[in-house]
Amino acid sequence: MKLNILGCYSATPRTFTNPTAQVLEINNHLFLIDCGEGTQVQLRRHKIKFNRIKHIFISHLHGDHCFGLVGLISTFRLLGREADLHIYAPKGLKESILLQLKLGNSWTNYNLIFHELTNNKSELIFEDEKVTVETIPLDHRVYTNGFLFREKEGDRKLDMNAVLNEGIDVAYYRKLKQGADVPNLKGVIVRNELMTKPAAPPKSYAFCSDTAYNESIIPLISSVTALYHESTFLDQHIELAAPTKHSTAKQAAAIAKLANVEQLILGHYSTRYDNLDAFKEEAETIYSPVYLADDGKVFDI
Repeated sequence: MKLNILGCYSATPRTFTNPTAQVLEINNHLFLIDCGEGTQVQLRRHKIKFNRIKHIFISHLHGDHCFGLVGLISTFRLLGREADLHIYAPKGLKESILLQLKLGNSWTNYNLIFHELTNNKSELIFEDEKVTVETIPLDHRVYTNGFLFREKEGDRKLDMNAVLNEGIDVAYYRKLKQGADVPNLKGVIVRNELMTKPAAPPKSYAFCSDTAYNESIIPLISSVTALYHESTFLDQHIELAAPTKHSTAKQAAAIAKLANVEQLILGHYSTRYDNLDAFKEEAETIYSPVYLADDGKVFDI
């Protein structure tokens, strides 16, 4: 699992920082999470292949999280895209995007499939044989979701020395990986655990931006491998957090600690701050390990 940070700053874009967008590489998927202004430029800059993005997840309809989407959709059209594009977003985005495409007479030559989100409770919105994606209801000024990405339990690993010693026909290798007991060449059933090893533990990633401090999300994100949590403010500006429905670095760390996550990644910094080190320092007074997102940074989870 790999996380590519394309942008992680709040409010207005600048020449040297970008609003929220990130790409999660998980089990051969490239999931785009949020699409702030300039996202397609960042995709090019970091050499991420456009045509591999088939699912886009938008947390909410504030511009620094979705104003880059119509441009990306239009570029896909200009590049001759044919693959379906699925967009999971709050109700209202479909209407906005389709109106812009209509007024510009720029209908896509590929299927644009919207999955409109309205539920205030967590729900499963994507699933295949290897990955699930669920919403994380957040507390912001408009309807907002985070997203929880989970790997499913993988196949068991073959212990080839044991498999060969037991004389197992290659036709049974798939059943072994699936956990079944199988016969050897003499017709004797051999227990699976004697010939296989457990799969690597499945990994999980929770994306939480934007939100006020909200302990109700803790059961949803409990023990995730990595948590990205917004940290718009430092403690010196905590009085701004509640009215704007944002969090401080310390509040993000408190959520991480209560949820017993393996690692915390901070982001969505207010552009009022010149030095990000203070975010890490403040968060580490409550929880560790803490990592700082930054534009262009890549995390191997």
